[in-house]
Amino acid sequence: QVQLVESGGGLVQTGGSLRLSCAASTKIFMYTMSWYRQAPGKQRELVAVISRGTSTEYADSVKGRFTISRDNAKNTVSLEMISLKPEDTAVYYCNARLPLQREGSGSWGQGTQVIVSS
Repeated sequence: QVQLVESGGGLVQTGGSLRLSCAASTKIFMYTMSWYRQAPGKQRELVAVISRGTSTEYADSVKGRFTISRDNAKNTVSLEMISLKPEDTAVYYCNARLPLQREGSGSWGQGTQVIVSS
């Protein structure tokens, strides 16, 4: 089981930027890494995915504004967020899963809160 610790959340104004980081307790090169978010009263949703080969996918709502990246040497994954909107307010979770594990399974961090004020 991979231990994941997120950081970088906070309060930001509309249009602002934040960079979230996720530090893993083990080497991540074999894992598909993802960021999810959960807003109050809503289901957790997939925000961004980066494969072992560094291909990326994004939710339509964040395309062009969020960028996921990984540093296998440091065992970290980041989510760069620009042009933030109030609807981006949520707890953001880092996820690590092996290739045979289904999406939404694997290891999770404790989450980091992002609040975007209007």
